[in-house]
Amino acid sequence: MRAVRYHEFGDPSVLRVEDVEKQAPSNGELLVEIRAASINPVDAKRRRGSSNPLPQITGSDFAGVVAEVGDDVSEYSVGDRVFGTGLHTERFHQGSAAEFVTVPVDIIAPLPEGVSFETGAGAALVGVTAWRGLLDHASLDPANTCLIHGGSGGVGHVAVQLAAEVGATVISTAGTQSHRDIVRELGADVVFDYGRGDLTEAVRDQAPAGVDVVFDHRVHEYFQLDVDVAAFGGSVVIYGGGSATIADSAVARGKELTVSTMSMSNLAVSGELSQMTTVLRKVARLLERDALTIEVARTYNLDGVGETHRAVMEDSFVGKLMIKP
Repeated sequence: MRAVRYHEFGDPSVLRVEDVEKQAPSNGELLVEIRAASINPVDAKRRRGSSNPLPQITGSDFAGVVAEVGDDVSEYSVGDRVFGTGLHTERFHQGSAAEFVTVPVDIIAPLPEGVSFETGAGAALVGVTAWRGLLDHASLDPANTCLIHGGSGGVGHVAVQLAAEVGATVISTAGTQSHRDIVRELGADVVFDYGRGDLTEAVRDQAPAGVDVVFDHRVHEYFQLDVDVAAFGGSVVIYGGGSATIADSAVARGKELTVSTMSMSNLAVSGELSQMTTVLRKVARLLERDALTIEVARTYNLDGVGETHRAVMEDSFVGKLMIKP
């Protein structure tokens, strides 16, 4: 099969399309013929250096059709449509930028008929991240006001829709007018330019009683803003890396804020992979009834994966970058 691998860490030029052998599924695994995959910032970060062994196939998300079924698998059959995420963890080292991938059943879920492979691949990682951040960590409810930074991003544009589906009041940010218009269409009540100098005041004006939940992927830039606009007893959920001096924030302590850090891959590392399937199934139900839309900014073939790694870190776009092997 063809796959995009790197044999050393570095910039996108280390990525190569190569012929590699398919891995037969073992106990509890499936071989999936990939129909679509997507690239996330985490894939580019791992390419620059990680603890996973080399050579490495890049990519975390996928959707496709079951090609082979391993032993001790009863819930899936050849021909079933599936989608999933969670590769490149301690247990699973194969990536999804390939024609096939061998995966355990506890990182996948059925992909409903009528939901495209592109939508499934685009929804997997970001859907799990948004769901866990807003609902599992922050317990977002319809009475809440929620601030979602970067509402045009991969996770952000899903988080906006999920918060709106819950019924919360949604405040978000995006960099250009066209992106802000799209984020409003996705369900945000108000969208601010994240570059404006009075962003803190603008959010406070919109939410005088404070923001109940803040969902932030650039905490190193916005943590002070987050705690300044948060309501007493509110939650700040941090994902996507970065760091902040949380313990030393007098404002955070004074407001008795709950500050959570999270990562989708923690489910795999902590051995709680059944939760991955549970959340993926919930995301699938939203996709099936058109309560969740995945914006696809651009589509590439395997030869263009290097460009996706550059673009996902440098370009401004709404939604996800897609790969069709």
